[in-house]
Formats: sequence, structure tokens, C-alpha cells
Amino acid sequence: YYCEDCGEVMVSKEDVHVCSKCGSTHVHQDPDTLDTWFSSALWPFSTLGWPNNTEELKYFYPTSTLVTGYDIIFFWVIRMVFSSLEHMGQVPFNTVLFHGLVRDAQGRKMSKSLGNGIDPLEIIDQYGADALRFALANGNTPGNDMRFSDDKVLASRNFANKLWNAARFILMNITDENMKVAVPAELAIEDKWVLSKYNSLVKDVTDNLEKFELGIALGKVYDFIWDVFCDWYVELTKTRLWEGGEAADPARQVLVYLMDGILKLLHPFMPFITEEIWQAIPHEGESIMVSNWPVYKEELNFSAEEQEFEKVMDAIKAVRARRSEMNVPPSKKATLHIETASEEVFRQGQAFLERLAWADAVDFSKDFDADSCVQVITSSARIFIPLAQLVDHEKEIARLNKEKADCEKDIKFLSGKLNNPGFVAKAPEKVIAVEREKLAKAEERMAKILESLKSFE
Repeated sequence: YYCEDCGEVMVSKEDVHVCSKCGSTHVHQDPDTLDTWFSSALWPFSTLGWPNNTEELKYFYPTSTLVTGYDIIFFWVIRMVFSSLEHMGQVPFNTVLFHGLVRDAQGRKMSKSLGNGIDPLEIIDQYGADALRFALANGNTPGNDMRFSDDKVLASRNFANKLWNAARFILMNITDENMKVAVPAELAIEDKWVLSKYNSLVKDVTDNLEKFELGIALGKVYDFIWDVFCDWYVELTKTRLWEGGEAADPARQVLVYLMDGILKLLHPFMPFITEEIWQAIPHEGESIMVSNWPVYKEELNFSAEEQEFEKVMDAIKAVRARRSEMNVPPSKKATLHIETASEEVFRQGQAFLERLAWADAVDFSKDFDADSCVQVITSSARIFIPLAQLVDHEKEIARLNKEKADCEKDIKFLSGKLNNPGFVAKAPEKVIAVEREKLAKAEERMAKILESLKSFE
């Protein structure tokens, strides 16, 4: 309120009719109002006890990084800067990270009028807070909008289940609850392979987090946990763990060491499940929140062993792929005849080839009938699989010829459609792209069928 006679400025929660200084009744209220962005502009210091010079204000102001959406740069970010300069004499933060908006599955901005908003509490009740956090961060890039759907959160929950099951496997096989979280002295080649992979992961994740590439960092953690750790290393340890003996202890220790590390790397994105698992496995400290962040270690850089062992993995993948193409069930096993210049590493991985490539034996001699085998070629080996041990020749050839005929029909139909000027002129580009993709897949399938038929010649 302003006094028109003496110029006194009055602040009051009640209506003012008389000047508190001169008693004049010529008083009027300021016609302007302060919107919510005014008080928001004071947020960097008002939340810390300002205008009092509190210990919190001394310690936490200024902060380092502000994370916000790009749609409120002028409403909030800039106002915080000039309000802080006015009242505190320095900027409130050194870095601003702008993230995109969360849109619906169709790419529309969420709004009350469209009714396409989501209630995060409902999502959390259904899928869990960690799954929601993961879905919002995974695949996201700074400044770009993201499309949100229940499918993304469901996939995130499935990932959490995968991690939980891996942790249960480790806990079932731990024999010493007070095990030290450290790399054992004796390491098998598969241990060196996974530790080298993990060591690179630590560096990549840390580098990307420091560059604010949160989506890339999370993607790398996801790929390592799902593919390298769960699908491969856990499977690779089962033989040693089941057989017991001295070889089992290093496997247990590496499993615990890796689980401890990947939980820490994942913790910023999924804090609840990582804390829960971390408390259950052998660990050092009171909480994962205050534990040390993993660091790259030169002594875990086993690049040579990593490259060597991946020759065995490539062979396993190639054999499994060929068996899948031929519809051979895992219960049917055959001898693998291997020609390679890297025989030593293949001998080290023989147990894995037998268990994971469903072989009853691995043979490195040249005493076999190559003409009766199907060949699988990798960058480091030629692998011969005796067909007679796996399939009925006549039935398999008949099946492949039927697939070939069906595939030829698909290719003819799709080619005719795409070569039709009327269709290409009238159809939307998205529809044309889908049909082209179908044709490419059909041609790829045909190439595999012809390759399989050739192996029976």
C-alpha cells in the first residue's frame, strides 16, 4: 500500500485504509501482483534460511547443477539467476541441464484437456518406483522429448526382475556371508573376460554421467547386466559352482564383486532395489548411498583374454543360431569338430561349448567326414556339425522346400506391391517403409533357407 501524501510504503496482510506514518486516508493498493514464478525465483536461497545467514545457506549455496525442462527457461531459470545476483551477489549454479518433456505414446504433450496425463502414484503402485524411474531415464537424451507408455515401464520392471533373480542365484551359492568384496587372486579366463568388460563399463558410465548423458550411461549398465552378466557370466559359472571344489570359490567371489559394482552403477537410476539387494549380499558400509563409486582399475584390463574368450562365445552363438535355423531342439546333441588356430582357448572353453552349444563332445582332430557335416564359420574357427546326429535329412529338406515356396510367394507379393506405381503414389510413406522392411526380411529369410538347403547337397 502507498500513501499519496507522504509516500510511505506499507506491507500488510489486512486491508490498509489509513497511513501508518501520517494518518492520511489517501492510500491505494499496488495494482500489480507477484506470480508463482517470483517466489520460485527465490528458491535457491530462500529454502536455506535466507535472509538469515544460516549454516545451510553457507554450505549449500551456490549449488553445482540445476536440472529442469526447457519450457521454463525464461519463467524460472533466468529469474533465479537475476534474483540470486541481486540478493546473494553470485549466480546460484554453474551448470544447467535441460531435459525434454514427457509426452504420451502418440507424442502429444500431456494436458488436462486431452486427458492423457499419468498419475505417477498409480504407476508406482502397479510397477514400482524403480521401474518408473528407469523408464523415464532409459534411452533419453538431453533436451529431447520422450514418449511414455506402460510398455516402457513394464519392460523396466522385467529388467528389475532379471536383476533380482541374478541376486537370488548368487545368494543361493554363497558359502561365506562375511566374504570380502574383492577380486580373487586366481582367475579363470571367463573371470578375466567379464572383469575386463566390467572395468570398461565403469569408465564408460562414469564418463557419460559426467557429460550428463544419463540415457547412454543407463543403457550401458542395462546391456552389461542383461547380456554380459546375467545371460553369459552367470551361466558360465554354473559348472564350477555345481562341481564345487577350489574352482568354485573364485567364481563366487567374482559374482559378489560384480554384483556389488553393478548395483552401485545402477543405484542413481533404481535406488530402492539396488539398496535392498546390496544389503543382502556381502558388502562394506552401512548403505549403498554412501559407499564408494566404482573406479577404473588398470589391473583389471584383460583385453587380450577378453578378445580370446570371445572367440569361444562367437562359436557358441554361431552353433546355436545354426541349430535354431534347422529346428534342432537342445535335447539333441552332437559332436562339434573344430578347426582353429586358437586351439588352446577353445580347449579352455570346451566345457562351455558342450553345455551352452549343446554338444556331447568337442573334437579337434581332422578324423571326421566333413561332407556329412554342416559348417559354421566364425572369425576364428570352422565348426563342423554332423547332420546325421541331429536331423532326418529327407524330412528337413522337405520342410525347407516348403518354407522356400512360402517365402517365394511372400517376396513375389511384396515386390509386386512395391513395383506398383499406383500403390507407391497413393500410400503414405510410413506404409511404404513397412512394406519395404517386410520385403527385406523375406529376402533375408530366403537367403538363410537357401544356405540351409545347400548344406544338404
